Amino acid sequence: MTRAAKLATTFVIAGSGVGVFEVAGLPLPFLLGPLAACLCAALAHVPMQGAGRLGVGMRTILGVAVGATITPALLHRLPDMAYSVALIPPFVLIIGMIGYPFFRRVWGFDHATAYYSAMPGGFQDMVLFGEEAGGDVRTLSLIHATRVLIIVVAAPILLTSVWGVSLGNPPGAPIDTVPPHELALMVAAALIGWLGAEALGLFGASILGPLAVTAVLSLADLLHNRPPAEAILAAQFFIGTGIGVKYAGVTLQELRRVVAAGFVYVMLLAGLAILISRIVAGLGWAGSLDAFLAFAPGGQAEMAVLAIIAGADLAYVVTHHLVRIIIVITGAPIAARFTR
Repeated sequence: MTRAAKLATTFVIAGSGVGVFEVAGLPLPFLLGPLAACLCAALAHVPMQGAGRLGVGMRTILGVAVGATITPALLHRLPDMAYSVALIPPFVLIIGMIGYPFFRRVWGFDHATAYYSAMPGGFQDMVLFGEEAGGDVRTLSLIHATRVLIIVVAAPILLTSVWGVSLGNPPGAPIDTVPPHELALMVAAALIGWLGAEALGLFGASILGPLAVTAVLSLADLLHNRPPAEAILAAQFFIGTGIGVKYAGVTLQELRRVVAAGFVYVMLLAGLAILISRIVAGLGWAGSLDAFLAFAPGGQAEMAVLAIIAGADLAYVVTHHLVRIIIVITGAPIAARFTR
């Protein structure tokens, strides 16, 4: 089957997932529908293909959404965030101290694979660093895909059962209510920020580049809206599809060993995140919902989507995830030398 045929098959499967979730009245049809459908297809060994650059480009929508929340009022709040942001380094250290021996001793992974499986950084970055260190790329991919998958599936359940958040609200204003010139500015910010950040070799270019450019426009009082609901739904669709496709070709042995290890590990991380978020909320540094989403060990794009859906403090949540990823990406290769 050609790449184009696999991609077309993937979109049909993902679209059918949206349809099933819509008809059944299930929550987050554009995120969980494609995820569930593509995951089932992957386990059935249906040939599928990721969206490549198109999928990466759709993440720019989330970068623009976060950048639009950076206003002068937010800048005045940054000192208040410093207390909980200061917990990120010890949080990452504790995760590493738990995760490395868990994968190394309990599941028998080699050093590089165990180390980079334990690090809660960006999916692509951890796989790349692990490959350069001699780790098992397939195992790393499945471990981090499972981490993101469990968080994306479990978080909505917690949001509704614990915080009573309604997941049926639109993620933004309809496109026909957003001024055309602001839509044009958003598109320009997305493309210029993404391509510019890539040219500079920055990590997370598709999110952080548009975020930076949009923040400048917002602070300059040129932008007053987030991307419209239709754009956010499109981003959800590609994120859900991308998570499910990562399991393409998974074997029964990998399910028993690698995916099972990732599942148990993310349960440990979730418990730690809940503990930290309760401490933050108890000290009055943030609301319990914002604190949970800020410390939940999911991917930056996925957590941004969940924050938007839940109506949480998007800037607060993304700030914490950004700090976590910076710490992991810059510190993980250095610390790996000492853990050997």
